[in-house]
Amino acid sequence: MQNFEALNQAPRYAIEVAGATLAFTTLQVADGTPTGRQLALAAGLRNTDDIVILEMQSDGQLEDVRPDEVVNLQDSSRKFIMVNSDRSYNFVVDGGRLSWPVRLISGAQLRKLGNVPGHMALYQEFTSAPDKILEVTDLVDLDSAGVERFASRPVSWQLNVQGVMINSGSPTISVREALIMAKFDVSQGWQIFLKIAGKPKQAVELDTVIDLTEPGIEKLRLTPKEVNNGEAPQAERRDFALLDVDEDHLDQFAIRWETIVENDRRWLIVDSYRVPMGYTSGETKLALEIPGTYPGSQIDMFYCYPPLALSNGREIPATQVRAVIQGVEFHGWSRHRGSASEWKIGVDNVVTHMALVESALQKEVE
Repeated sequence: MQNFEALNQAPRYAIEVAGATLAFTTLQVADGTPTGRQLALAAGLRNTDDIVILEMQSDGQLEDVRPDEVVNLQDSSRKFIMVNSDRSYNFVVDGGRLSWPVRLISGAQLRKLGNVPGHMALYQEFTSAPDKILEVTDLVDLDSAGVERFASRPVSWQLNVQGVMINSGSPTISVREALIMAKFDVSQGWQIFLKIAGKPKQAVELDTVIDLTEPGIEKLRLTPKEVNNGEAPQAERRDFALLDVDEDHLDQFAIRWETIVENDRRWLIVDSYRVPMGYTSGETKLALEIPGTYPGSQIDMFYCYPPLALSNGREIPATQVRAVIQGVEFHGWSRHRGSASEWKIGVDNVVTHMALVESALQKEVE
């Protein structure tokens, strides 16, 4: 009777056990110094030949427990991960070395094992590629060559401001703040456009607040405003969008350019287009007609206003086509692509056609 009472009064030890999902459950064991195999049997695992047992320390580090190793529960964290596996995989989170018994590990598991705070982002580090931010559902293959390394960093959002990448610690940022971070002078007159993938560019002001979590945000594009005698500048028209490569090219060299739709015809107008020496004027206003199916259809010819004339008085051939744009008559140059320079979809665009324009203008003064 005394022995039975002593057995009932024997201390019991609460341990927490989890599998690869890291969902811990609480068990009671009577032995204060069990082996790893006995812990696995108490957790309901029958196949202990290939068992991997990891004890999670109070600091989050994982310590391997051999099946025949004795664990003193008095001095233990009493928190164990048990998985049937023939090996364990090592990796590093924030400088701490950890082990995991399964080849694949999720971002959520990495965060739990590495004690990554919820307000921090977790990155997988690479030596020959940009580091990758890991979402909780992302899976990482720990069987890759070398030891995988992960690091927690403050969450930040990136924005391209006219080619300058900035990082914001807040998911929202005003246009003014973005320009200051990119070291642009906010006192200079800018026309500012926000580019979001799949949407038309939208004009924004300095006080506009941008939500950096919105999918597809690409860049802020800046265009200097043209100011004459202190008068307010007239906004450039953007009736339709060009390709990004076209707009980047135009922004680099054009003082002012617009896209205009008139009478169902789409025009790109470039102000103050410089022409080679040999003409009576050093510049002209250039117009290109952009087909509605561009870039699937080619750009053909080009138009000038005022009409160009050669300094030597010679007549320029094939410039008899006329087009009225915004009430002004442009003279069209009938310059067409030959078999050696046919329009190639995916290769040709406004940039390459303007190279043909330059070539045609140069040819007349050579």
